[in-house]
Amino acid sequence: MAEAILELAGITKNYGAETHVVTHVLHGIDLTIRPGELTALVGPSGSGKSTLLNLMGLLDRPTSGQVLIQGRDTTTLNERGLTRLRGSSIGFIFQFHHLLPEFTALENVMLPAYAERGRPTAEMRERAFVLLQHVGLEERAHYKSLDLSGGQQQRVAIARALMKNPPLILADEPTGNLDTASASQVFDLLRTFQREQGSVLLVVTHDSRLAERCDRVVTLTDGRIAADERRAAG
Repeated sequence: MAEAILELAGITKNYGAETHVVTHVLHGIDLTIRPGELTALVGPSGSGKSTLLNLMGLLDRPTSGQVLIQGRDTTTLNERGLTRLRGSSIGFIFQFHHLLPEFTALENVMLPAYAERGRPTAEMRERAFVLLQHVGLEERAHYKSLDLSGGQQQRVAIARALMKNPPLILADEPTGNLDTASASQVFDLLRTFQREQGSVLLVVTHDSRLAERCDRVVTLTDGRIAADERRAAG
């Protein structure tokens, strides 16, 4: 069996210890996701999905337990180590795509590699342009992000997340602001890239139709995993 890309072991998360009014958000989460899996994380508002996503993305630390990325225990890393691992191993796609408005589509896609290297290179530009071709936006490569439609901006965000071929892609309501046709197209793009790269794609969504097309659906309720279902995805 392939080594897990993402493993959560006994994860808890509490807030408010410094004020002595402690809120317990996550309660002993255990979850293992292996290469090639497309997983939906679902649950009602307040169930802890965003908190869990932040821990998976190394944007926050658990109160207890371990977050392992490709077998590496991230709890042993300092902030610099977390930043490096996050940059090399995780791609983020958000409901609000967070493109830089003064940058072109091509420049936005290049950002993850540019941030690491500190300067643009011809290799970066070529990789970014190929990704824009894959999402059907090569003719918009030099358009500022503000001159793109919502669906086009989200496709740029997908290309940006894939710039460094991360083994783990985290998507937070990636189709939440799109119409039905655009949402289906964005999901198809994500599925295609995930299958081609053999990466893990975890999608937080309220869209039951999107969740039903995933390989696996993990339901979070009151900070605990209430269900973990595998299904034939479409």
